Amino acid sequence: MTRRDVFGLAALPAMMQGQGTVTPRSGRLKQGICGGVLGRGFDLDARCKVAAELGVTGHDLLGPVAWPTLKKYGLIPTMVPGIGTLTHNSTDLSRHDELEKQAIEVIKNAAEVKAPSVILLAGNMWGQSSEKCLENNVKFGKRIVKRAEDAGVTLCLELLNSKVSHPDYACDHTTYGVEVCKRVGSPRFKLLFDIFHMQIMEGDIIRTIQQNIAYIGHFHTAGNPGRFEFDSETQEMNYRGIARAIADTGYQGWISHEYNPRPGSDPVKTLDAMLKICEV
Repeated sequence: MTRRDVFGLAALPAMMQGQGTVTPRSGRLKQGICGGVLGRGFDLDARCKVAAELGVTGHDLLGPVAWPTLKKYGLIPTMVPGIGTLTHNSTDLSRHDELEKQAIEVIKNAAEVKAPSVILLAGNMWGQSSEKCLENNVKFGKRIVKRAEDAGVTLCLELLNSKVSHPDYACDHTTYGVEVCKRVGSPRFKLLFDIFHMQIMEGDIIRTIQQNIAYIGHFHTAGNPGRFEFDSETQEMNYRGIARAIADTGYQGWISHEYNPRPGSDPVKTLDAMLKICEV
């Protein structure tokens, strides 16, 4: 099975005629989810049903084959995947032609359903200097950003930690990601700021967000350590404070939850509690 098969990018299916509706959670932030927040006991249909009932409005990291199910429950595909892989991506100049072909298709599909964002992954360093990796990320960004601008889609380069989860990943600090954004120079090229990953690499989350919000197009959440739900007993971040700081910047995008529910917990009650924390 190829990555294109996994994300359902081989063909864009006809969207269902019926459109569900969601009553969003209260507060200033639009909240979404990623696939793991309910654990393994929920298929896509059941997960979307629960999410809609809880006031979630978006679902990240699903390709076109899943979009009819999202539409059935009134959810938006908020972060569309399908360009390269986490390790093999635009840090490798030799892959740019292949990646551009994928990007053309992904951006086109996202625009057709008014999905707001497409995820970009930097790739590993593979023995190159940080500056060389950054230059190659910029070259690829400039190569595809006009298509995103024309389509009304925002490209979001994800910040990941290289300390624990993804050794050798190039875009592992906010300063690196912001510099890529500055050099690409488009309002349609921003960062996916993963709070869990940047807590591991940098800390100082609120100040970093406040200083760089102009370059942030999307957020992911999870507690640290363990990437579990962000409770106040075992996890080190105050997510209500973080959520309030994000909302205070006037941020209009989504904050999507990407934690793994702690074994033995009730995943639906846990998701409800995490959504409540971010109602600010």
